[in-house]
Amino acid sequence: MSYRPTIATAVPDLATLTLGVEEEFLLLDPATGENLPVAQRVLTALRGPARDQSRQEFRHSMVEMVTPVSTELTELRAHLVALRRAAATAAEAAGARLVAVGATPMHEPHRTVPDKPRYHAMSRRYGPVAHDPAVCGCHVHVGVPDRELAVQVCNHLRPWLPVVHAIATNSPLHDCHDTGHASWRSMQLERWPSLGPTPYFASADDYDRTVQELIAAGVMLDDAMVYWYARPSAAYPTVEIRVGDVCPTVDDTVLVAALLRALVATVLDDARAGVPAAPIRDCLVSAAHWRAAHEGLEGDLIDLRGGGARPAWELVDELFATVSPALVRHGDLGYVLDQLTRLRAEGTGATRQRRILDETCDLRAVLAQLTAWTVAG
Repeated sequence: MSYRPTIATAVPDLATLTLGVEEEFLLLDPATGENLPVAQRVLTALRGPARDQSRQEFRHSMVEMVTPVSTELTELRAHLVALRRAAATAAEAAGARLVAVGATPMHEPHRTVPDKPRYHAMSRRYGPVAHDPAVCGCHVHVGVPDRELAVQVCNHLRPWLPVVHAIATNSPLHDCHDTGHASWRSMQLERWPSLGPTPYFASADDYDRTVQELIAAGVMLDDAMVYWYARPSAAYPTVEIRVGDVCPTVDDTVLVAALLRALVATVLDDARAGVPAAPIRDCLVSAAHWRAAHEGLEGDLIDLRGGGARPAWELVDELFATVSPALVRHGDLGYVLDQLTRLRAEGTGATRQRRILDETCDLRAVLAQLTAWTVAG
């Protein structure tokens, strides 16, 4: 049965919002499945635009690829495919597999940080937390050049981001076992003091003042350590949303990016109109994200607008209905409908991994399929 929830028909007058995506990947040993510390060799082997769009990460077993700014989903998708394939080729030359998975599925024997002053400072400040096994996320940037509006957008996103969190779960495995969580990455990252749901801020000044107080308190080293799930980017004129695991396939990533752009466009209209964000207790927002990371789309999620627990797909339907005018405005409606139909049939990345593990009882079979998904066009 195709996916056809209720679609809102009124189309607001919205400008096309830009999109950019940062994807983090693990480098795994093809024989053992363990993390390989060959990131520098992979980055050195990249050529042309892919090298310019690559970044060193906090682990020697990770690389990050950053798309150029796009306005069309077809353009974004092409960038993602090209970058994943370039990084996979460089990884193969270094004796590794490039794998889009949210958390270390087996082991990471080498947990030292790259030789950068900032990374060493983080290691000294946070101790063992800074040496946990590698985790990989997907960060989506949506263009909002007005910083005051960007802060208000983050306030309005709070009730919806747990739903996106559930859609993007892709890390059920850790230390060779099923953790029972759809996103182990989310659980592992809870140990960082500046990571989690975005607090409510009255204004950009309130946001900046709070960040400076946290830096002064020693919780953050600098403003680049604002790891909240949504934030005004410190580097770009965007709202950066960093709630999801890295997605197994390019189409999963583009679906998440399209939904987030439509969601930002929708709440931006409310923010411009002066509509206040719903007042929701921080503890409930945290609980909703915990439930999303545990369940994915397989169980119930917490409804932060109406209260109580409800089937996850009911909330996905409501998210889709809410953002459908913005999807129409950006020309993304058909693609998102198709991808939600596929997602409903196949499940999240976490569900797909578990299905393979149940069928084969072989973790290496899961990693082999993840490797294939990572570079599929």
